[in-house]
Amino acid sequence: MHDRYTKDEIDSYYAQGLWRAHTFFGALEQQVAERPDKVFLTDSTTSYTFRELRDAALRLAVGMVRLGIGAGDRVAVQVPNWTEFAVISLAISRVGAVIVPIMPIYRRDEVGYIVESAGVRAAFTAGRYRKFDHGAMFLDLARSSSTLDTVVVVRDESVPEGAVGYDEVLADVPSREDEAQLPAASGPDEPFVIVFSSGTTSRPKGCVHTFNTMACGARLLGRAWNYTEEDVQFGPSPITHTTGLVTSVILPLVHGAGSHLMEQWEPREGLARIAKYGCTAAVSATTFLQMILSVYEPEVHDASSMRFWTCAGSPIPGAFVRQVRSALPDMRVLSLYGRTENITTAMCPIDDDPERSVTSDGKALPLQEVRIVDAEGREVPRGAEGDIAYRGAMNSLEYINQPQETAAMYTADGFSRSGDLGTMDEDGYVRVTGRLKDIVIRGGLNISVRQVEDLLAAHPAVGEAAVVGMPDEKMGERVCCYLVPAPGAEPPSLDGIKDYLLGEGLAIQKVPERLEIIEELPTTATGKIQKHLLRADIAERLGAGR
Repeated sequence: MHDRYTKDEIDSYYAQGLWRAHTFFGALEQQVAERPDKVFLTDSTTSYTFRELRDAALRLAVGMVRLGIGAGDRVAVQVPNWTEFAVISLAISRVGAVIVPIMPIYRRDEVGYIVESAGVRAAFTAGRYRKFDHGAMFLDLARSSSTLDTVVVVRDESVPEGAVGYDEVLADVPSREDEAQLPAASGPDEPFVIVFSSGTTSRPKGCVHTFNTMACGARLLGRAWNYTEEDVQFGPSPITHTTGLVTSVILPLVHGAGSHLMEQWEPREGLARIAKYGCTAAVSATTFLQMILSVYEPEVHDASSMRFWTCAGSPIPGAFVRQVRSALPDMRVLSLYGRTENITTAMCPIDDDPERSVTSDGKALPLQEVRIVDAEGREVPRGAEGDIAYRGAMNSLEYINQPQETAAMYTADGFSRSGDLGTMDEDGYVRVTGRLKDIVIRGGLNISVRQVEDLLAAHPAVGEAAVVGMPDEKMGERVCCYLVPAPGAEPPSLDGIKDYLLGEGLAIQKVPERLEIIEELPTTATGKIQKHLLRADIAERLGAGR
């Protein structure tokens, strides 16, 4: 902890209430003491009160210890937005292990990298879900992994040989002796979770967070949203990434509120769930709300319970905000700019002038700092463009196994660089203007183009390939591939490229949705590909209807 935060900073954050002595499990115990029978978490088929969640997590913790899982072990969790995610995560933390959440869309290529780089010891996964066998994938990975030796399958009647069924791990109601034999829970300032975030390189980076660095984000967001125990969070965003983990689990947990998880996105069903469960708040990529608005019919749908919807992942078009205001006048649309590395960099609070969410991506949360800096880490004048940098109580401890990347992220005075370009006005509001990172943001998902390009480089028909984002009204950006065929090779088709990349284990959301065959890639005199020319070219082609 002292490698990232000084003793003075730690003392200050505790004194300010940003950090607290509660562990993840301790926060649940507090809610059990105050409101044991309140329904906390639901999905389409299951629900848990605070007491039921505590009891289930204790049963699973005892079962995990019997499997040999304990303090310091890294445990992967790749499940959809099911209530079991909370049970599993609480149990992992309760036995002193570290949670490694993995997005359900990830396949062998991404999952295998995460398992090895995080040193994953055990994995909880969904089995066969939406025509993909996650259990079989993890068992296959375990055969060659130096660390992975236990695979637990959730919600699958047919547990594959070599795996363990989730219900088998759930112990009987634990006795006091069972509980006494559990290892100490992860402390609030010890490694709590490793969340992987795509960056400028071909591989994602694992951000190590404590419970305090994550819960601080939830507490400050709660202040900015005037959040209370009466709120019910609507969770369509993946619970196995930062947005879902913080806003669908930790945020309502520390406030004694409720949370509803939506495991498979469909906007009409989303509206039905909002009405059924009385949801009041949501945080998602802008795409989700755009899809809601596209199907919303006031005579059919009731979204009157919603207080606010916070959009993250890409700037909110001003015209869209005004459309939402017209259709849903009682619901605020707010902007947020966050990073896995530090949860929330900037946000527009609910009491702000509504136009702030149209013209900016927000300001620093209370007791946190945001600057726009140059290449040397010096603050630039207001209005000038630079790297958006953050300093405060939500910074992760490190990128796991990447000390040089960790060191490079920080300025001399402790601000973490984002690699995203932006400006700041005189009132401290930030506007993201571009990015230094070579990524495509598709519906709020950061896609490392180098990962796709590295896989394409191995295709026998590919000479050179460059992947860029192409503008899309619905998703913000989609993936476009410019490709130079290998000498003498037949140019591949888009379907052929898709089949190849999916066969290599790439998530379908990262697969190019448009292919442009060209004779040569534009380059600088030093041979660097001029991707800005490719982005301009595809934008022009789309604008011309080609």
